[in-house]
Amino acid sequence: MGAVTAETLLEVGPLTKSFGAATILRDVSLDVRKGEFMTLLGPSGCGKTTTLRIIAGFETPDSGRVILGGRDVTDLPPYERDVHTVFQHYALFPHLDVAGNAAFGLRLRRVPEAEVSRRVTEALALVKLSGFESRRVSSLSGGQMQRVALARAIVGRPSLLLLDEPLGALDLKLRKEMQLELKNLQRRLGIAFVYVTHDQEEAMTMSDRIAVFHQGRLEQLGTPGEIYEAPRTSFVADFIGGANIFSAEVLPGPAGQARLRLEGEHEIVVPLDPHEVLPPPGGRVKVAIRPERVKVFYKDELPFGALRFDATLRDSIFLGDGCQIYLEFLAGAPDKRLVAMAGGDRYAVHDDLGVPVIAAVQPEDVYILERDGD
Repeated sequence: MGAVTAETLLEVGPLTKSFGAATILRDVSLDVRKGEFMTLLGPSGCGKTTTLRIIAGFETPDSGRVILGGRDVTDLPPYERDVHTVFQHYALFPHLDVAGNAAFGLRLRRVPEAEVSRRVTEALALVKLSGFESRRVSSLSGGQMQRVALARAIVGRPSLLLLDEPLGALDLKLRKEMQLELKNLQRRLGIAFVYVTHDQEEAMTMSDRIAVFHQGRLEQLGTPGEIYEAPRTSFVADFIGGANIFSAEVLPGPAGQARLRLEGEHEIVVPLDPHEVLPPPGGRVKVAIRPERVKVFYKDELPFGALRFDATLRDSIFLGDGCQIYLEFLAGAPDKRLVAMAGGDRYAVHDDLGVPVIAAVQPEDVYILERDGD
């Protein structure tokens, strides 16, 4: 595990976990800071929910520790940890009204009734449910039920709130509204959130930092900007933002820069991160190019100072504020596709499909990832 600071609330790792012959977690380590919104992001089966359940105390790791507020809670049951978990399907009690659901945990701990009433009133106000105290949960909408689950979670004032895909059952419009409400609630409370989702846009919108999971491993941990602008692996580059991934051969080049031959014929020199170590000349790396950094020109236009690909316009999807464009290379890698984004509706007209174009990319917009084959 990393160095503990005064701002560290939670430290876990290195976690391993198997269920039968299936290894779910492989040496996962991460930290959560006080008051931080941390998202565990990845596709189904990647290990993010198992990590959350280990933090909550619902699962025990095969190896690794869970340190919360400087205290080792690895072997403690959930009710002895200063955490609360909000699930996707709410887990509300249908026989209790809104106030009764919100107060359930406090009454279980035998908190004085006057204190229960005060805290429930405060929590329901925070989640915009004042006046709903006597309503049965069966009469509520999905968004309102989710707010009741949140009120029940925050009423106990935990130092850490765990949320397992809590918006997954909501429709798209309500989901987006609740994203903003959740982030604003987290800021007002100052409680650290650990949030599980497979939705990249949701993670980018809400998080202070994102932990990207893949096949039981933590691929990258960083801010949304770091994850997007400086992906470390081809999985992260593709999963966040759908980057174009290429194979490139390393060529002899100047110090502090990487000279690469892309897809067999295109040579380019790109800035090299001071901490980045390339394989020797002849070795191969993967590189990424974001679709919005690819500029598309007709043949009578001449892009300046850029890496150029001769291509054919094969398809385009009009998205309202722009187009997603699919290109096919004419030479070098005939089976390779390139995806670009363009503002406006310039390439939305299907009469242009099949025409030759030039795809241009600036050197600084080519990101070096892992060694090819790693």
